[in-house]
Amino acid sequence: MARKSRNGNGNGNNEPVANASENGRRSARMAITSRHTLLTDSWTADVEALETAIGRFKAERLLTNDCQIALFEIARDAHLHVNVTHRYPTRRVRGWAGPARVPDGFVHNRTFGDTQPSRIIRHIRDVVFAARI
Repeated sequence: MARKSRNGNGNGNNEPVANASENGRRSARMAITSRHTLLTDSWTADVEALETAIGRFKAERLLTNDCQIALFEIARDAHLHVNVTHRYPTRRVRGWAGPARVPDGFVHNRTFGDTQPSRIIRHIRDVVFAARI
């Protein structure tokens, strides 16, 4: 049950988010994308809420790094696993493993157990907007 969504500019056509670069000039369009692979229904409602909140990230802060968010379950593990992959390296974020170099960039990962979606989204937001190095 995999689903990929592109959280775009809010106009319904799912274009990536555009932002100015760190030096103030217009840069290539930056995007936050998300996908999920759930094996059970345990996290379905929470993941839907998280993806809705992720879609609002673009309005909160300047995006200077393409970002892919993967939300998934692993067999015989009740936790929600989250990988956040940036195109360029970012600073470490407390509570997250990484960054580790992967073919698509640099990944941070973390698991969540009995955690409210509002708290999970704060942790995800911290990594999505981690300072680029």
